[in-house]
Amino acid sequence: MSASIVIGTAPDGNPVRVDIEELLATRLLVQGNSGSGKSHLLRRLLEESAPLVQQVVIDPEGDFVTLAEPFGHIVVDGAAYDGREIAQLAARIRKHRASVVLALDGLELEAQMRCAAQFLSALFEAPREQWFPALVVVDEAQMFAPAVAGDVSDEVRRMSLAAMTNVMCRGRKRGLAGIIATQRLAKLAKNVAAEASNFLMGRTFLDIDMARAADLLGMERRQAEQIRDLERGHFLGLGPAISRRAVSVRIGAVKTTPRTAIQGLMPMPSADSDELHALLHGEWSEDELAASGQSAQSPARAAPSRLEPGDLIHRIADFTLAAAPGMDGEIAETDGGGEADLFKAASVPAPPSLPPEEVRAVLGDILTEMAGDKDATFQTTAALFQDFTLRCRMHRVGAHVGDITKFRRRFAMAVAGIADPDAPQWASLLPLAAAAPDDFLAPFLIIARAALDGGPCPEDEDLARAYGTSSSGRIRRLLEHLEKSGLIVVRTDFQGRRSIGIPELGLSTAAGLVKAHGPAG
Repeated sequence: MSASIVIGTAPDGNPVRVDIEELLATRLLVQGNSGSGKSHLLRRLLEESAPLVQQVVIDPEGDFVTLAEPFGHIVVDGAAYDGREIAQLAARIRKHRASVVLALDGLELEAQMRCAAQFLSALFEAPREQWFPALVVVDEAQMFAPAVAGDVSDEVRRMSLAAMTNVMCRGRKRGLAGIIATQRLAKLAKNVAAEASNFLMGRTFLDIDMARAADLLGMERRQAEQIRDLERGHFLGLGPAISRRAVSVRIGAVKTTPRTAIQGLMPMPSADSDELHALLHGEWSEDELAASGQSAQSPARAAPSRLEPGDLIHRIADFTLAAAPGMDGEIAETDGGGEADLFKAASVPAPPSLPPEEVRAVLGDILTEMAGDKDATFQTTAALFQDFTLRCRMHRVGAHVGDITKFRRRFAMAVAGIADPDAPQWASLLPLAAAAPDDFLAPFLIIARAALDGGPCPEDEDLARAYGTSSSGRIRRLLEHLEKSGLIVVRTDFQGRRSIGIPELGLSTAAGLVKAHGPAG
């Protein structure tokens, strides 16, 4: 099998070849402005060399995923994994010599850089017996090896630059041949670009980029103007794997296309302005709501019910008139049963006027109503307990109040939406609640309920309200404490979507996008 491929033709019609074995040892830099045909060149190179060598493509725009079906590449969606998982995938890719496309189009820039850095580092750190030859193609390399600091954190920039430098500078001995493509040479870190010995330079207009391209091609500065005049799909090639002298090459045809490719102009819509107005302002469909992170099935959060002064006076008057002889205001003590036994009608005889089932339902309604007040969790336990005892007396169930310690945990259950702890669906959950500290019980139960229901991971805002705080930092520490206690396992992917597993249940919440909440203190 020949170790060279044809990437295009010279002006005289002769084929221009790339020696893959030489390329593995000397690396390649591709440069060209947007629209110059840079991605087309990479696609031609990948298609022609697919039968010869393993390929790993870092694809920030998801353009190369179409290589999967005709050429057998495995598409890895970077947004679906966390750092540990992406490193494990990279290790398996090295071991099994699989050609892959790491699609990063579902991530923001900083997450793209972090994901690519951890992926490339794992490829680089493979054990010696797995140093098989592989082409590592990085499109838009100026994003992953920026020449200057940008809008990302210094930590992520250093991590990404170090990974790119390792691949380009030290990857050869490990079988990794870097092929990097960039729109702007001036924005690409010089120590990364300098390691390439082969060049394919496409059309560029900025003087600083033309000057650097001319220097790399060994051209005089006055000859750099011809780089500006190159047509789309035409490149100047130079290097031991291409040609010992600069050669003009017109890149050949490809078998696949980007999934977002739009060929030429398209006719404008035929609808008139009134029809378009109706389309734009009509009811939202389920798909559109889902795309915007909403759901037509999600009811608006009900505002907490509040009594007007006049209603409160009538309620107090009704209570006074209806008070039974046994309602003397004392709080009855209960035995030391579990959480599910708290407030059971069987623990204390119900008032003659209310059956046990109704007492139990009334207590649940009172706690649910209290938990529905958005400010309730920010009040002290003593204030909440005082409010609870008053409400119980007003509903003629004052003898079933219990003590303040058990109330605190029962109220936490109500905040988590567990109105009746004795309901069968909570049978597996309440034993876990016994291991959670009182302060953390409500947030833990909210997470556990989401896992039981298979719903999305609760947002920080919901956990903060249950915890009675406005600080996102406290929520992070809360999750860390629960994880160290073995009650939960937190997983966050590169897209920022968090899922939380409950080991004792063998269940996990669905992935949900984490939104920053409140101050970080």
